[in-house]
Amino acid sequence: MEYQRPAGDAQQAPEAARAGYKRPFDLAVLSVAHVVLLPLWVVLWTLVPLLVLLFEGRPILYRQRRVGLDGRVITIAKFRTMRRGADKTGPSWTLPGDKRVTRLGRLLRKTGLDELPQVLSIWKGDLSLVGPRALDVDEQRVIEQRLPAFRERLRVRPGFTGFAQVFDRTDDCEAKLVYDLEYIRRMSPRLDLYLLLRSAGNTLLARWDSRSGKANLPVDPG
Repeated sequence: MEYQRPAGDAQQAPEAARAGYKRPFDLAVLSVAHVVLLPLWVVLWTLVPLLVLLFEGRPILYRQRRVGLDGRVITIAKFRTMRRGADKTGPSWTLPGDKRVTRLGRLLRKTGLDELPQVLSIWKGDLSLVGPRALDVDEQRVIEQRLPAFRERLRVRPGFTGFAQVFDRTDDCEAKLVYDLEYIRRMSPRLDLYLLLRSAGNTLLARWDSRSGKANLPVDPG
């Protein structure tokens, strides 16, 4: 079932005005990071897809339709971390202890390197460096049926990382909403830079993908 954007759910003026810094901030940070860390980017963009190809085969990338700013559906790409056809044998989101995740996939998820192709969505403007996480279309719809206020997260462009991604260790939808609304209220270049540094630390220490809240969502999104 297709995600239906709520009528009259356009981005509100206060958030639009305060988020005006985000696009220039994103492009500036990405540009500086690619210049200063060019050798690292080359290694990551070469090594990660090669490992996926050698250990898991094709396809290297997994594309997913997610809900972005103002409820618009966008397409993001990730390095594949689940077995081929996994989305046909379970929900489009991962469950705790999900057997569909490969051994290499678990490592990529813990370091967050599976998300690297989403940098292309930031250059394109579908994502921001920092913001609420863009969820799969079915997942967003299921959560909104339980928690209508959850659509309030869509008032700003979704992020590669964010307040909830860094601090919420449950991934419970109510907690995610609280964190994301707090981010929308407080968003600033200083906060974004802080969250990016915290996210880099999580990658270096392999602290990502340790949340469990999605266990309380229905397995069948239909």
